[in-house]
Amino acid sequence: QVHLVESGGGLVQPGGSLRLSCRVSGTVSHLLAMAWYRQAPGKERELVASISSGGPTDYGNFVKGRFTISRDNAENTVYLQMSNLKPEDTAGYYCNLKQLMGPDYWGQGTQVTVSS
Repeated sequence: QVHLVESGGGLVQPGGSLRLSCRVSGTVSHLLAMAWYRQAPGKERELVASISSGGPTDYGNFVKGRFTISRDNAENTVYLQMSNLKPEDTAGYYCNLKQLMGPDYWGQGTQVTVSS
């Protein structure tokens, strides 16, 4: 069984920064990619950033150079460094793991609130 545990969310002022972490435990058969999604109240879940097993990354259009996804294979952890945060970035942020075969896995989410 695979478990994803996110941490690092919180309250930050506009223009501030946060680093989210997603630690993976369990056995992953064939990893395709890890990703961060977010969902604000009343809105659909949207892709924030992804990093494939081979290394290429992808970002949502709204990121515009403000966020960086990275991973530490030794720590089985994926990070999302967020800078220049805006109130519209307020959402629950969820870690996702995609395998070649088998289900996706999701973490429980971590709340990010950007407010003065």
